[in-house]
Amino acid sequence: MNTPRITGPILFLDDICETSVKIAALIIAPKGVPVPQVTVAGRGLPAERLAEFRDATTWRVRFSLPLGGRSEYEWNGTRYPVCCDFSDNTRIAYVSCNGEEIGDLLREGSERNAMWGRLRDDHQARAFAVLLHGGDQVYADEVTDGHALSENWPDDIPEDPSHEELAGLHEHLKEAFFERYATLYASPEFAWLAARVPSLMQWDDHDICDGWGSLPSSRTHSGVGQTLFAAARESFLIFQHAAVDGDLPGRFADEDGQHLGWAVHTTGLRIVAPDLRSERSRRAVMGQGGWHMMEKEAERPAPGHTFLLSSVPLLGPRLSILEALMVMVPSMQKYEDDLRDQWQSRAHRGEWRRMLRLVRSMALPDGQSLTVVSGEIHLATRGSMALGHGQRLQQLVASGIAHRAPPKAWANLLGALSWLGESPLRGHPIRIERPPGHASRYVAERNYLRLEREDDTWRATWEFEDSGTTEPLTL
Repeated sequence: MNTPRITGPILFLDDICETSVKIAALIIAPKGVPVPQVTVAGRGLPAERLAEFRDATTWRVRFSLPLGGRSEYEWNGTRYPVCCDFSDNTRIAYVSCNGEEIGDLLREGSERNAMWGRLRDDHQARAFAVLLHGGDQVYADEVTDGHALSENWPDDIPEDPSHEELAGLHEHLKEAFFERYATLYASPEFAWLAARVPSLMQWDDHDICDGWGSLPSSRTHSGVGQTLFAAARESFLIFQHAAVDGDLPGRFADEDGQHLGWAVHTTGLRIVAPDLRSERSRRAVMGQGGWHMMEKEAERPAPGHTFLLSSVPLLGPRLSILEALMVMVPSMQKYEDDLRDQWQSRAHRGEWRRMLRLVRSMALPDGQSLTVVSGEIHLATRGSMALGHGQRLQQLVASGIAHRAPPKAWANLLGALSWLGESPLRGHPIRIERPPGHASRYVAERNYLRLEREDDTWRATWEFEDSGTTEPLTL
């Protein structure tokens, strides 16, 4: 019997072990509606309750599929094939920026989800093993609307709200986050894909609010700010990892969740996603926990290829010029937080160098290679940094899957800045380069990225909304 009011399953990759792929399936059901079991290899697995909302319950089923080749599970009368091949023919998709700041839930579905439809068709032609989400999976900027404490966030917030008032705000925000996730996850294009391809997700500011961590500390450390972060974090764990505090998958570096960085390892492949939001402040991108995770990964031998997810681009143009201009022009100062979000901000120069040194140490050992994959800027581009010894670090930027492209003038401005060059590490210049087949360094089209391995060689291709598929780029 079909139950059309249920959303899901939405698959998440919990971890990869020697012989199996561990998966969590998230299911969203109206309160009181029974959830069918997941069946794997003839064994029924009941769903466990994950979280309660006003009119709905989220459920989770954890199960394992054999590593290598194709497998399947059954739910609610339908068999779902899953590709568990992480060997010589691995195929990975990368997306970011699944929404817009204003009115995203009101957009017409076929327009909003056009690139999701193309990615679905791509998977039907040749299966992806995992779907990487590089940040801004939801645009939560409007969740603060409709409550007296947060209505004017972040410009005007009450100084000393009571515990009861903050509890009421948390409940309001919890339901608002639920509405956004449940609406997006029910869209046909995404839902079809998410039931067949496990996701790995890394958050960015819009999963909390625009500019989280780069806003003044008087906002983020306030009672309202901390309540907003707590509700966003709780929702992030439920809807982007099918998890709750105290029950995080093994891929997370900190089982207590003080930061939410994670890494997945399998033969010849490592995917690392540091958390660039939980510990962020106006003067720091990561805190002690995040740096400890990255240092441990740098020390760990990882033969094969590493993909490092950086929710904001690690290699970029010289933005300090724009920052200086914004400080001098009052009408532009409202955009300062957007630039402070970037690694290249003057406020993060020391941390940027520290991260680049760590990444260099991960890429240089014999038998190891590394590519940075980023989103966030609503444009596509690529970059490189000379590592010495004839090697170079490559960065691929794909953004966004649903966010409409900014004006080409913005892409041209960033392209002009990139001519100035940047070299935060002496002797290791950074260059912004054109995606294959494009005349501009920054391409203003909606897009996603494919990462494909044949034998021991990885190649990348962008899929653009208007100009189509690029020629393969060898990594």
